[in-house]
Amino acid sequence: MKKIIASILLSIVFLGCASSSENTQNQEPKLLVGKKLSHITLNDQFDKPQTMPNDITTVIFAFSKPMGHLCNDFFARQSPTYLGDNKALFIADISGAPSLIRSMFIIPGLKKFDHKVLILDNEEAAKEYKLGMDIDKIAVVSIKGGIITAIKTATTPNELKALIQH
Repeated sequence: MKKIIASILLSIVFLGCASSSENTQNQEPKLLVGKKLSHITLNDQFDKPQTMPNDITTVIFAFSKPMGHLCNDFFARQSPTYLGDNKALFIADISGAPSLIRSMFIIPGLKKFDHKVLILDNEEAAKEYKLGMDIDKIAVVSIKGGIITAIKTATTPNELKALIQH
């Protein structure tokens, strides 16, 4: 009986893994040099839909909590117009957090910032941006004419600043 139960549980685990990898294989990364990155529409921290302006040259993605904190701390020390002045957009991926945590803690915390934070809170949409990225680093995407020209990473405020003010 123990062997039957163990076999069933093992089968469920393998089926779950196969299903997950199938989804990843069918997805195409959104962040690739030469690929178009425009018409991003996400809600900001005040739940207002924001569309990426045509003049944006830099999009900053924070996929992990530590990198999100690093970005928010950095932007909080800058002028409230810093992102706009540098034609940059900041996107924080909070899709991995449980919805209760998002609504009770993360979103209220983000509302305290003067800078605009676009929020990626849909796990399926977030996967397409994370695919092929080192999620433990900040991804700084350079754009010209809506096309990705470079993707660099940062892990410190100085590296982030240098990539934004290139």
